[in-house]
Amino acid sequence: MNLIVPIKQVPETSNVKMDPETGTMIRDGVESIINPLDLYAIEIAIQLKETHGGKVTAVTMGPPSADKALREAIAMGCDDGVLVSDRQFAGADTWSTAYVLVKAIEKIGAVDLIIAGERATDGDTGQVGPNIAAAMDLPLATYVSAVDGVEQDAVTVQRLTEEGYEKLRLPLPALLTVVKEISYPRLPTLRGKQRAAKTEIPTFTVADLDVEAGYLGLKGSPTRVVKIETPKVTRGGKIFKVTDEESLHEAVDSLIAFMKTKEII
Repeated sequence: MNLIVPIKQVPETSNVKMDPETGTMIRDGVESIINPLDLYAIEIAIQLKETHGGKVTAVTMGPPSADKALREAIAMGCDDGVLVSDRQFAGADTWSTAYVLVKAIEKIGAVDLIIAGERATDGDTGQVGPNIAAAMDLPLATYVSAVDGVEQDAVTVQRLTEEGYEKLRLPLPALLTVVKEISYPRLPTLRGKQRAAKTEIPTFTVADLDVEAGYLGLKGSPTRVVKIETPKVTRGGKIFKVTDEESLHEAVDSLIAFMKTKEII
C-alpha cells in the first residue's frame, strides 16, 4: 500500500502574523513546526503501513526550511519525504496549493491512500485536502475519526458528524482528512532521527512539475484577503463594589433594572 501524507509547516500559534498589504502570512524569521493536526495523519498512515505493509511518503510545499518538517515526519516513521519548493509557489491560496500538490503526487507515482490533517492551524480553512481529492477525482471522507479496515480495493472508516458517527466504505484510491480522535501521535525515536538525518529528500521545483504558470503563487490564486482587522473586545458594563448593605441593595437594584431592559424578567 502506497500512502501519501501532505503536511504543512506552520508558525507556532503565538507567532502568527499577517502582512496587511498582501493579506498573506509572514513566515520569515518565525519559528515553525509541523501543523499539529497533520501529526495525526502521519500517525494513522504509519499504523496502516505497520499493519498492511507498504510505504508512507510525506509531502510538503514550502520554502527550503520546510525540509525540517519532512525530516521530523521521517523520524516518526515515514519512509521518505518530498519537498515542493520554488519562489513561484509563494503566496499560494488553498486552490493553488492543492493544484501544485496534485502535480507533485502524480510525479511521485501510484498512490492507494492520501491522508491529510483536518485543517492547518494557520489558515484554518480545511480546504486543501478536499481540493486535492476533487482535482484527482478521488473518493473523499472528511473528519475521519477511525479507520475500521483496509481491503485490497476499499477502506472502511468512521466519520465524525454533528449528530454522531457515520460509517463509510470508499473504493481505493481515496483521500481522508482526519481528526484528533483517530490516534495519538508517537514521538520521533533516536533511530528515526538518525535515519531522517541521512535520508536524501528530493525537491520538486516548477521545472520538475507539469504545471501552468498562471495557476501558481499569489498571481495564480483566485482568492484574496482584501482586508485584515484585529477584533476589539469592548464591554460597557459597570462594576459594583459591595462594601455594606446600602451598596448591596444598589447592586441588586441595578442588576434587576438591567434584566428588565433585556426582557429577561
